[in-house]
Amino acid sequence: MTQDSALTSKTRWTIVGLLFASIAINLVDRQVFAVLAPLLRELYGWSNTEYALAGTAFGLGMMIGQVPAGQFLDRVGTRIGLATIFIGWSLITAAHALAGPGTVIDTVFGSVVTLVPGVTAVSAGLGGFIFLRFVLGLFQCGNYTAGIKALAGLFPAESRSKAGGFFNAGAQFGSVIAGPLILSLFVATLGFSWQMAFVVPALVGLLWLLPWLRFFPSKEEMTASAIRPAASASASAGPAPDLTLGQLFGNSKVLGLALIRVFTGPVTWFYWNFVALYLRSSPDEGGRGMAFLAVGLFAAIPNIFGMTGNIVGGALTDKLVKMTGSVDTGRKLGFTGAFLLGSLSMVLPFVGSDFLAVLLMGLALFGNQWVAATYIGTVGDVVPQQLAGRVNGIAGLADGAASMAATLVAGMVADAYGWTPVFFGFGIFPFLAMASLFLVLRKIEPAQFRAA
Repeated sequence: MTQDSALTSKTRWTIVGLLFASIAINLVDRQVFAVLAPLLRELYGWSNTEYALAGTAFGLGMMIGQVPAGQFLDRVGTRIGLATIFIGWSLITAAHALAGPGTVIDTVFGSVVTLVPGVTAVSAGLGGFIFLRFVLGLFQCGNYTAGIKALAGLFPAESRSKAGGFFNAGAQFGSVIAGPLILSLFVATLGFSWQMAFVVPALVGLLWLLPWLRFFPSKEEMTASAIRPAASASASAGPAPDLTLGQLFGNSKVLGLALIRVFTGPVTWFYWNFVALYLRSSPDEGGRGMAFLAVGLFAAIPNIFGMTGNIVGGALTDKLVKMTGSVDTGRKLGFTGAFLLGSLSMVLPFVGSDFLAVLLMGLALFGNQWVAATYIGTVGDVVPQQLAGRVNGIAGLADGAASMAATLVAGMVADAYGWTPVFFGFGIFPFLAMASLFLVLRKIEPAQFRAA
């Protein structure tokens, strides 16, 4: 590491670029399974509900890993912490190539899955994938927290949502390229096996570690140069970084942040996990009946909108903060506009045109990712970066639980009733997030914590 502790603007934005790349790689590695889902379902006869079990397992891993990942990042620092979990999830992604019917992973863990209450049996090959999705979730959950922790200390309030939007846009960029890259190019055009579709992106992505370890400061340098919360002119140095998890859990502002993620995180997960299946499903099931090549291309469009929502929405929220002269007012105006756009999911089932349906999905995801960019800025308004890992770990725990449940329910409802009630339900979630903002988080300002 060869840089001064006082980070230059160029270095800070270079780090944002590396965080963008990290979460883009994260999503490509995560999305390989979702993109290949139509192919794997047709090969091995999985139902939507069975596929949702794999998504639920991933969500369970994400949920369980959130708080430990936040504690780990706060303890070792973002530089070493993110590098460690990056290596872990890359190797687990590549290990998906070892799953499938008749493999050791499927034989061993297929029987373990049947021990879960309510699961009597799963189709061939699914048990190994369920296990691997769970372990992948344990590792991948820390990437988002690491980015939020880094940005909380790198940027002041008036530019943090913009930086957060660029960072989180990487997630949508990864989703955008996953479909065309994996399904349309690797499988449909080049004839790659589904196994190699897991291995290649996972191993190539490890090259990201080289610039990350070169540019990101050590834990000590980051602490020395970190920016403190500045949601109000009277903001103090903030709470001590040795607060217990109990003190954090009991704070209303931490709870408000968690609830915003509870009601918006599942929407993002739904679009990541089910768009390809929805576009491939027959019109009798409420789907669009597209061919594989079309699915690979059209599934990317909503995520292009989502990526734009991160960047444009984050910049717009920062502009609102500057225009109003108030972090609280500016952030809330940004949140409100984003929630309203996110609710468009409920309109989609009533649209006959495939093009218009994909456009509406894009606008809904634009709004939901605008929420994410504004949320990232808000975390730094409420707590200092020394606490951001644990606070976002708590929010991620709540998000993971909600997303896990929503993923399973979405698959079951789609099997039983079609896709219409699924989209309508996810269109209601943004209104619940809005209620959490105004009724629980309330004023966006530095949180005050009671002594132990």
